[in-house]
Formats: sequence, structure tokens, C-alpha cells
Amino acid sequence: MTATLTDPLALADAPLTRGRLGVAGQWAIAAVAVAVGLAVTLPFDGFKWGWALVVAAVTYIAVTYTVARVVEDRRQAADRVATAVMTTAFVIVLVPLASVTWTVIKNGAARFDLAFFTDDVKFTTAELAAQREGAKVGGASHAILGTLIVTGLATVFAVPFGLFTAIYLVEYGVKSRLARAITAMVDVMTGIPSIVAGLFAYALFELFFGPGTRSGLSAAVALTVLMTPVVVRSAEEMLRLVPNELREASYALGVPKWKTIVKVVIPTAIAGILTGITLAIARVIGETAPLLITAGVLDARNLNPFSGRMTTLPVYAYQYYQIPGTAKQAAYDRVWAAALTLVLIVGILFTLARVLATVLKPKGLK
Repeated sequence: MTATLTDPLALADAPLTRGRLGVAGQWAIAAVAVAVGLAVTLPFDGFKWGWALVVAAVTYIAVTYTVARVVEDRRQAADRVATAVMTTAFVIVLVPLASVTWTVIKNGAARFDLAFFTDDVKFTTAELAAQREGAKVGGASHAILGTLIVTGLATVFAVPFGLFTAIYLVEYGVKSRLARAITAMVDVMTGIPSIVAGLFAYALFELFFGPGTRSGLSAAVALTVLMTPVVVRSAEEMLRLVPNELREASYALGVPKWKTIVKVVIPTAIAGILTGITLAIARVIGETAPLLITAGVLDARNLNPFSGRMTTLPVYAYQYYQIPGTAKQAAYDRVWAAALTLVLIVGILFTLARVLATVLKPKGLK
């Protein structure tokens, strides 16, 4: 008699009734892969974690396919391999990031003290003598304030320009010649090297205020050139994700177009817009070359962005890494602390953006 799908004998051999490679099995395979990676690379002269990671990744994928093919079936094995490849790629990307983060924290903690945030590096004779003897003197308060001022001004300039441009491209200038021209220009600006933006701002201010003009405002203009296309692109994509049904429902109630944009479209896309703005800030807050040209270097505080040189954290780190002076280790400690401070500022900005996105998100949206 021929077995049917309702026949218990037929169901016993069906693929759906075969074994399953559970979570415990996947973790066991991962542990075996890590052990193989360590065992293969440890006997060589000096441990190379990069090679260990590669060997472990290849082993993990191969063992996952083999075990899944035996325990489950061919389709499940293919699915397991695809998942293993994606997981491995994520880990490979994550490991260098974690390594860099740990290196910055470990080396920057040596000078992550109160003096670093309250003092500058305009040393007195006594401070220079104390530094030669190993004392932890000097800080980066002027660079921290300079970074906040310059980046804040650039954000004030770039966000309105970028947001209004994105609103025009999505809501008003659909398929128009001007919209196509603006889109092309934004694409070109996205690929502009940072040094070109710095030269543009320097030439612009030299044209109006004379040769050798350096200021925080000039640096902010250079960063604005770099920030604006990022804000435009991110805001444009977020606005396009807003369903047209929401706009049409608002128009059906007699709400004007501008008020629909302000009250419906922007609040719906606010989370993505804030994330894009944060990404734009993170894109420029670590720039060095344009700020060296436009703002220059200064060892003391200058809170006036409209007059005089102004140092930022990236320029501060570059300066004391290239020219550490007689007390090299003290200079390098300040450089690492500056890098750690910059990472923390970016982390705080991302956290603030997520909190604001949650608070400002309209009720009912997930």
C-alpha cells in the first residue's frame, strides 16, 4: 500500500520531523570554532588575533553546515550557513571597533582627570618644570570649548539649510528642473574632500577680511559645507518614508500644505531626521585638515568665534602628536585623553538624539 501524508510511516521520514539544531548547539559550534582558531594560531611566534578570528570564522561556517546537514536537512543547512555568514560578518566588523574603543579608553584614562577639563596648555615656567618631572599638568579645556562652539555653529547653519532643502525636494519640487539640479549638487557636495571645504572657507573670509584671517566662524562655515549634504540626504529619505495617506488625510480636512508638513510630516519623520543630524555632526566633529586652515592653533581659551584663532579637539590631538615637545609621554597622554573625550561627545550626542526622537515621536507610532 502506498503511504500518504496522513500515514504515520510517511510522516516519520518527512523533513519537518527531523532533528533541530537548537540555540545550545549553535553556541557549542561557536565555542568549538573559537577553540580551533586559538589552537591553530597559538603555536606560532606571537599570538595574532586577526588570524585567529579568520580561522574561527571559517571553522564556524563549515561546522555549522556539516552539523545542520546531518541533523536537519539540506534546506535548513543552507539557511544555517546564510545565518552563520551574516553573524560572522557582524562579529568581524565589531571586533576592530571594540578593539579601537578599548585602546582609546585604556590610553586615555591616564589623563582623564579634572585638570584635563579645566586647564589649557599655556604653561607657566613652574608648570613646564613640573611636567618635565612627570607631573600631570595641562589640559584641553580650550580645545573642548572650541569643538563645542565650532560644531554648534556649524549645526545651526547646516540643519536649517539641509532640512528646508529636503522639504522642497520631497514636498514641492518633485521632478522639477530645479529639484534635479539641487539633487545633483548635493551629490557632488557629498564627495567633496574636507580640505577643499577648508580652502573654500579660508578663501571666502580672506576675500572679506584680508589675508591670514582665522576664526571659529570660518571653521564653522567649512564644516557647514560638509554637513549640509548629509543632512539633506538623510532628511530627504526620512520624509519620503512618510505615507502619502497621512498627507491626503490632512488635506481632506482642509489643512494647508505648509501646516501639514509642520504638524504631520515632520513629526512623523522626526526620529530619522534627528538621527541623520547626529550622523552629520559625527561626520564633521572629528575633522582636522579644514580646521587647521580656517581656525588655526591656540594654546589658550578663546570663546569668541568671530575673532582670533580657536583650537578644537582633533587639531589639539594632531598638534601634540606631531610636536610633543620635550615631555613626550605627557603630550601623548593628553592626545589619547582628547580622543577619548571626542568619542564620549559623539556617544552623548547619539544618546541625546535617541531620547529626543522618543520624546518627540507622535503618539501611536511604533
